[in-house]
Amino acid sequence: MLNVAPLPHVPTSPLLPVYAQMPVRPVSGRGSWLIDESGREWLDAYGGHAVASTGHCHPHVVAAIARQAETLLFYSAAVALPQRERLAQELGDRCAIPGPRVFLCNSGAEANENALHLARRAAGRSGIVAVEGGWHGRTVATLACTDGEKYQAWARAAGMPLARRVPFDDVKALRRAVDDTTAAVIIEPVQGLAGARDCAPGFLQAARDACDSSGAALIFDEIQCGVGRCGAFTAAESYGVAPDALTLAKGLASGLPVGAVIVGSKLAAGVKTGDLGSTFGGGPVVCAAALATLEVIDREGLIANAIAIGAQLARGAQALGVSRVSGRGLLLGLHLDRPATQVQQALFAERILTGTAGDPQVLRLMPPLTFSAAEADRLLAGLAEVLR
Repeated sequence: MLNVAPLPHVPTSPLLPVYAQMPVRPVSGRGSWLIDESGREWLDAYGGHAVASTGHCHPHVVAAIARQAETLLFYSAAVALPQRERLAQELGDRCAIPGPRVFLCNSGAEANENALHLARRAAGRSGIVAVEGGWHGRTVATLACTDGEKYQAWARAAGMPLARRVPFDDVKALRRAVDDTTAAVIIEPVQGLAGARDCAPGFLQAARDACDSSGAALIFDEIQCGVGRCGAFTAAESYGVAPDALTLAKGLASGLPVGAVIVGSKLAAGVKTGDLGSTFGGGPVVCAAALATLEVIDREGLIANAIAIGAQLARGAQALGVSRVSGRGLLLGLHLDRPATQVQQALFAERILTGTAGDPQVLRLMPPLTFSAAEADRLLAGLAEVLR
């Protein structure tokens, strides 16, 4: 029997109840650990939904934020800022897109919305092809691409034409779906919410070939799987397939809100003043946080760490009887023989945070890229206790 921890009483809140609440009220955090109101430590293998890339309150990131906040908190893109220019250069240099140009915004949904807009603008078409299981956001254009009847109904209610969906990893269906009405194909190389499902390399290459043949743009949504999480700075690099546009967000600034669209010359051509906009996008504090995050990833070898610790977790989970582990690096899906919510809640009793997925039997792991071998062992020990 699973030892399922009861959820604690949550005081009445003025917030809309749109998120299921984990049973912890953190007051501070360090590395892979959160500290609650009672001073108890919780191991965070959820990472604030893959956001805490460098761990909680990494000293280098905190210092960069503090220095910038003391100097200039904010000014919009109406003025040139060296931090914004430097971050754009760093992102362009790290993404496998020829002649990269960058647009900075505030979130993953906003990044995807703008990538879709640029693709439609460049092609002079409106059709979008998406993949079943994909999650791209809750804004109007992204809702039309996000899988799930609820989200498609919302998009229809807003008058947005739905994307044409193809089954996961189905090359033949993908080739049939892309035609001369298609503006873009949007794909998560590793699907997060669907349960850390990693696309077959041949599927991504088929998408590249279909877009080349039809004149459509290939968009890689790396909101969750990018920024070093899946074996390279971008999953595109680890697969060896170059998209026309790539979107990043979650882990890019270690917890501060930022989104980025990186495009090549095909989508950048003809973009002029007023074609895109984001008041808070690329502010100096968030750019300082993102630059410091990139420095930590490089200096501490966090991409190599994600590969090594991900392999340790996969081996350990399979040794405990987990039938399959999907995903790459530190975006992993543990395929269980029971409802993942039961296992997640039992892990809460061990003060371990994990995620679930659209697949009800997949437990999703998205810990900080700084997750250590000892912390992986602690997670596996808790999982062993729960699965006994």
